[in-house]
This record gives sequence, structure tokens and C-alpha cells, in this order.
Amino acid sequence: MAEQRDTVHPDTSLVDDEGPIDEAEEHNVLGLPWGERVELPGRGKTFYRRVEGPPGAPTLLLLHGWVASGGLNYYNAFDELSKHFSIIAPDMRGHGRGIRSRRRFRLADCADDTAALIEHLGCGPVIAVGYSMGGPIAQLLWKRHPELVSGLVLAATGSWLVPGLRQQIVVVGAVSAIAGPLRVTWRLPKTIRRRIPFAPTGERPSTFQRWASEEMRRHDWRMVTEAGVAVATFDSRRWIKHCDVPTTVLVTTRDRAVSPLEQARTALLIPTAEFLRYDEGHLAPVKETFGPKLTEACLHTAARIGLPADADTTEPVDLRLID
Repeated sequence: MAEQRDTVHPDTSLVDDEGPIDEAEEHNVLGLPWGERVELPGRGKTFYRRVEGPPGAPTLLLLHGWVASGGLNYYNAFDELSKHFSIIAPDMRGHGRGIRSRRRFRLADCADDTAALIEHLGCGPVIAVGYSMGGPIAQLLWKRHPELVSGLVLAATGSWLVPGLRQQIVVVGAVSAIAGPLRVTWRLPKTIRRRIPFAPTGERPSTFQRWASEEMRRHDWRMVTEAGVAVATFDSRRWIKHCDVPTTVLVTTRDRAVSPLEQARTALLIPTAEFLRYDEGHLAPVKETFGPKLTEACLHTAARIGLPADADTTEPVDLRLID
């Protein structure tokens, strides 16, 4: 049975504006799905949010972006998505309440973590939905554990997030300069943490702002900065062309973090991919339109799962539509 959640404006009188926000307040006041902590054998303890959709609904695995968490990235999408899908939204390594490790951050480890979570919950195969950094993780999950993935949705992401050797040198050099010392100190200095932007969400209650701030403070900033290096050097162009599951690429056409053209080129590489335009930038998750648009992309993928090969409905990608 689908989880029923209150969609009216949160009643902030129910909480103490000065104290930390607990999980009951996250659910009852902010309307976030309940979360659970789980120990993944040999990997560590992680955290995920879960929503039961309609009976027999496909399951979405929501993979968040860099410097976010499952809750932060998909706050505006849970309600709309849950009308059609069941949802699993884990925190990635070093982000939010995700796995902590002394090992260097690797996107492949994140993919293996999510595979272990799917197997633990018995909810596969899933439609893997990756936003920004979540896109490479979704692609790696398909590559390393194809039996667990029935479809892909890639949003504000691509097969090559930082194109051009010159740009990669700049990004990797800058992030590595921060990440190197943190392998010893483990925490990002407050002076640097304060410079990391968090998008305003309009007229949100102060309770929401406090919760978002607490989510950011949960990050392991050494792991997060190493994640930045991993994202900057990710390149799946040699193998993503072999992807054989229905895929929808949601192109954020005003994106200045991940080139819209590179996003669309990813759709060209994947023979089973379609793409949808979304006329927003990289901070689209804070928009009220994010939930409906992401749901549209997920439904595009879900509708093509299980179709026979000779019934492929994939439409050609026209890069001129990105202009």
C-alpha cells in the first residue's frame, strides 16, 4: 500500500526552532519519507529513505548528486514519484549519513554499495535514477551489476562530466589541493565549508533551512572532496555504448555545471536512450517543477521495460533541440 504523506504546508509550531531536527520531525513536519540505517556486510553502515508506491509498481533507486544527500536532492520529487513508483533513496559514501571509510572515495564503491543495498532489501531489479554525480554511479551499477538494473534515468549528468583535458586539470588540481591534506585532517575547515553554496529554496520555513544545514554538516568533507576528483575524471564513453536497458536522459538545458551538449551526447552514445528537455539549470532540484519533470522521465523509461527488441520505440536524438 502506498505511503500516505501530508502535502499541506508544514506546521513549524510542532518543533523547537533552536534544537536539532530528529527523524520524526523530518517525516511529520517536513514531509520527508522515513529513513532507515542498515549494516551492509563488509561495507559499512548506511542510510536510505524508502517509500512504498502503488501495488506492483516498479522500484526507483534515486542516486543523489555531489555535496547533497538522498533527502536534499529529491525533496521536491518524492510525492510525485511515489504516485507511480516505489522509492529507495540512499545517501552515498561520505555524504549525509552514508558509509564512512578510510579508503579513498571511488564511484565504483558507491555502485557496489547500492548493489548490496538492493540485494539486502530484495527490491531489484530497479530503475536507477542518477542526478549529477548520481549519473556515473547509475552507469557503473548497470556495468558492474546488470542483473539489478532494468532501466536508467540520467539527469543533469553524462558519460563525461568534465570534458577537455585542460578543464580536467583545473578541476582535479583545485579539488585535489583540498582533498590531499584532508586525508590527514579528515575535516574541511569551516572557512572552506562556508563557501560551498546551497541553493535558496524560496519561502521555506526556518525548520527546512535548519534541516538542510544539518544534512550538510553530516558530510565527511574529506570523502566529499575526493568524490569531486572522482566525478571530474569519470569517463564512460568507451563502454556506455553497450548499454542495453531503456534509458532516458533528462537534459537540463540551462546547466552551467554539466554542459547540456555533453548531456545530449550521452543520449547519442546509448542505443536505447531517449532524451527530454528540462529548461532549468543544475540546481533544478530546488524547483517545484522538478518532481513532475523527473517523474515524466522515469515513466518514459518504465514504459519501455520488457518490450521485445523489434518493438523498440526509441526516437533519434536531435542535438539541435539543445540550442
